Amino acid sequence: MLDYRHLYRMTDAHGMLQFSKLSEPDPASGYTLGDNARALIVAVHMEDGHQLAVTYASWLNQAQRYDGTWSNLQALGHDIRALDSEDSVGRALLACAIGMSSSWHDVQSLCRAMFNRHLPQAMRFRSPRAVAYTLTALCKLNKPLSRENLHQVKQLSSFLVNLYKQNRKRSWHWFEDIIAYSNGILPQSLLCVYARTGDKSALKTAHDTLNFLCDILFRNGYLNIIGNQGWMVRGKKPACYDQQPVDAASIAFACLEAYQSIGGQHYLDLAHRAHRWFHGENIHGLSLYDETTGGCFDALTPAGVNLNQGAESLLAYLLCEQHAAKYVQKDQPAALEQSS
Repeated sequence: MLDYRHLYRMTDAHGMLQFSKLSEPDPASGYTLGDNARALIVAVHMEDGHQLAVTYASWLNQAQRYDGTWSNLQALGHDIRALDSEDSVGRALLACAIGMSSSWHDVQSLCRAMFNRHLPQAMRFRSPRAVAYTLTALCKLNKPLSRENLHQVKQLSSFLVNLYKQNRKRSWHWFEDIIAYSNGILPQSLLCVYARTGDKSALKTAHDTLNFLCDILFRNGYLNIIGNQGWMVRGKKPACYDQQPVDAASIAFACLEAYQSIGGQHYLDLAHRAHRWFHGENIHGLSLYDETTGGCFDALTPAGVNLNQGAESLLAYLLCEQHAAKYVQKDQPAALEQSS
């Protein structure tokens, strides 16, 4: 049984709040597009998540502006345009694609309208992760792809494949000269393309980059995330801290996608290992799940854990738990049961 206590604490009548002070939600921190998008995906996968899904989808809907852009941050009654980002819009499109496959007609309708309204703008994205989120969204649509959709998939996947060709070196198999945040979505999106269209160029790029990334992240036998205090620049060592839950979830999802689309027990094993990062199989041997609140600590730091329990960390944890739960009965139950 998954623990959703902190999810309810972080959700008010408007949507998912961004930050908490320790475990106490901070209303002054406002609401972000990325958090409410992730929260919508969590709610869609809850048996009793209908009202939550409506709340999050409604926040996403009101965050759309008349000029066709999408607000990333609203705080204290203000729309903070300076923090708008392509990445957050990509996450929202993915959430809408998943929301369209829910069993709740009101959520389906709202998500379909938002998705169709903003998809054309996504074709102009230049952020690799925004492109990858949008590409994943298209491939996750629970319907036959139209000719236009297939053209969009080809356009976006070609962008990522060409980016990889431009930046790969003999010992560097990645899309950029730096490995930064939410890295798993890049190969994951191309695995989705292969699963949906059979594109072998997308598969080769996904295979090369995911294996390269996993060799770095699991080099010590457990998930050792690249820290946000410097990331990993080509030719240099990866930063150890701070390690954030969103990055653990990202590599878990990519490995599960690989297992589902091309097979390979080792990918499922790596996904399980990434899941166990939340439960103490990490550089400090500390659990990020707080059993007293149902929350997730915000990061692993040089001193231990960041004791705040904000939305991004919580949602990364819950999404990873939901994905892991799908394999408890089917694959390696002992490993997952021990980590929960």
